[in-house]
Order: sequence, then C-alpha cells, then structure tokens
Amino acid sequence: MRLDKFLCEMNIGTRSQVKILLKQGKVSHNGRVVTSGDLKINELKDTICFQGTPIQYQKYEYYMMNKPAGVVSATTDKREKTVLDLLKPEDKKKDIFPVGRLDKDTEGFLLLSNDGALAHRLLSPKKHVDKAYLVKLATEISEEDIQLLEKGVNIGEEKLTLPAKVIRQGSQSIILTIQEGKFHQVKRMMEAVHNRVIYLKRISFGSLSLDERLCPGEYRALTQEEVTILNETQNVR
Repeated sequence: MRLDKFLCEMNIGTRSQVKILLKQGKVSHNGRVVTSGDLKINELKDTICFQGTPIQYQKYEYYMMNKPAGVVSATTDKREKTVLDLLKPEDKKKDIFPVGRLDKDTEGFLLLSNDGALAHRLLSPKKHVDKAYLVKLATEISEEDIQLLEKGVNIGEEKLTLPAKVIRQGSQSIILTIQEGKFHQVKRMMEAVHNRVIYLKRISFGSLSLDERLCPGEYRALTQEEVTILNETQNVR
C-alpha cells in the first residue's frame, strides 16, 4: 500500500493534507522520516509514526449507532436520508454498510461496519444471534399472548416464528428477544396476537447492548473488547 493512502485511511488527513504533513517531516517509516507519499509500505508489518506516535493499521471499522426514526438502513437512497448520511465524512471510508436493517420508524442499536465476513456470521440464521427490542403496544398484552409469542406465531410464512423471549415491562410494553430478522417481523408478530406496535427500539444485538449515552443519530466506534465479543458471538441459547 502507498504511504499516503495508508495515512488517509487511518484518518490522518485528506490526500492534500497528508501531502503537506509529509513535507513537514511529521511522518516516519521504520524510524526514518519520510517526505514522499508514494513510498510502498507493508501496513501490517512496518512501523509508521505520525508526530512520533505509532499508527496501528485497522482494516475494518465497527460503529455502534443509535439509529433515529426517519432514516433508512441503507448505504444509498434516492429519496430518503440514510444511516450513512449521519456519519462524519472521515468515517464513511472503506465501504461502511449497515449490518442488517431496522425499519425506517424503528430506533436503536444498528451496527455499521465494512467487515463482510462478520456481518455474514451475525446475520446467518444458523448462528441464532439474539436481537432484543423494547416494544410499546397500542393495547394491553395478555399472559396468553406472551405465551404464544414464546412458542412461535404465524406471521404468514411457511413456518411459525422461532420461540421468542418476552419480559413484561408494563401492561402495554415488553422486551422482546428474537433470533430471526424477517421483514417487519416484530410488527407482524404483534399483529399475530391482535396488537399493534406504536414504538420500537432495538436495545441489544448479540451480546452487546446499546450505549444509552448515545442520543438518537449519534454513534461511536466499538472498543476492541466489543469487537472481540462480536467475533465470538455464537448461539447463546
């Protein structure tokens, strides 16, 4: 990889800014100051420092977003604002995409990454990754309805939904944990027990919970520990 490309990908600056920083002698390669950006480097083995501080190469990016209502979970859309429109310009690099989807009117935990292999594992039906939602309902939900949800309900598919986990939060509010991701699944499950969703927020994905310090529309990079947890996610049931 060219040195200037590496520096840009590591968010040191734009290509023109990196060119200036190099000329100012602020970048070193394996202990020697480098002023040219066309130097070929091994980003995995070489030591690149900016102003004396080593830069560790990160091939993949991982962000936790508190998705607000009103934006779509897509990379581009001709009519609607997308979750990528909420990212800072420097964070849109490396082909970031939403891992899975949340409906336009649904809020909460959305993972954004450019790690296709991880996304495939997390979304694979065979992995049975838990996704928990705070669900507020139009009418009271009965114990019988909860029991039906926990057994599996008919949402018009070939098979019943997989058994869900339900924790009552009030007469018209539950925490619903499912392992599938069918189109409008939570809404269709509530309709199957003759109810209607009036508010929906994903509060956890796999073993990670939404950082409640994030306001709707805000996001942050995952910690290395959180990335490790995601990569170790398997069937927790």
